[in-house]
Amino acid sequence: QVQLVESGGGLVQAGGSLRLSCAASGTIFSIDAMGWYRQAPGKQRELVATVTSGGITNYADSVKGRFTISRDNAKNTVSLQMNSLKPEDTAVYYCKAERVQSYYKGTHYRAEDYWGQGTQVTVSS
Repeated sequence: QVQLVESGGGLVQAGGSLRLSCAASGTIFSIDAMGWYRQAPGKQRELVATVTSGGITNYADSVKGRFTISRDNAKNTVSLQMNSLKPEDTAVYYCKAERVQSYYKGTHYRAEDYWGQGTQVTVSS
């Protein structure tokens, strides 16, 4: 099946930078959109940024100008460069692959969504 593996989380001081990466594995024909979501303690999961296979990006207002999402379609990877981090950016960050077409054990899967396991980002003040 399709699996997403994230890396790059950690602890950083306010104003610092981190880069998150996510790689999708499996027999994948296409991925419509890839993105990053985050969930802080006691809050709902929220969109951070997404990018389509055509390169169209979408950012939450809270991260515009500070975060940059990028994608390698050939490698099925997506990255999130986070600059000027703030304590309110502290959360578990999840990678998501949307509307994935894949093949597994004789079955062609269409338009499935997949999530990574999450990586912790902590920004200290």
